[in-house]
Amino acid sequence: MDLTRDNAPTLAQPLLADLCTAEGISAQVLTDLAYDPRDPFAVALVFQTQPRPVRWTFARSLLTDGLVEPTGDGDVHVWSCLDDAGLAVAMVELCSPDGDVLVQFRAHDVVSFLDRTEALVPTGEESALLDIDATITACLGR
Repeated sequence: MDLTRDNAPTLAQPLLADLCTAEGISAQVLTDLAYDPRDPFAVALVFQTQPRPVRWTFARSLLTDGLVEPTGDGDVHVWSCLDDAGLAVAMVELCSPDGDVLVQFRAHDVVSFLDRTEALVPTGEESALLDIDATITACLGR
């Protein structure tokens, strides 16, 4: 597939996520795992909350690596484990000044999503989709 920044499709996989706050409040929230090849090193969690969605963007490699071993430094941590029923789950801990939340997905769903991102932009080929000139211009505010 011949991808450029302009013709690469975006991916979104809706999932039901189990959330638990530091205060022990639990809820299920419709959440999209999203990937946009215009930002090829990143994935996003988009929580479909009211009054507007909440988006967390972080490294695709963090999600991939967290399925194999606990990983993360800073605001996002990812690891896999078994839930109470013995099923494999992916855990994502998000930390912000507004509070922390623990998000649980079925590991199979996360693997399926990552496989789709890999088919679109293989690991190691992300930089071919970056527009360095546009990034520098944006950083310089021109």
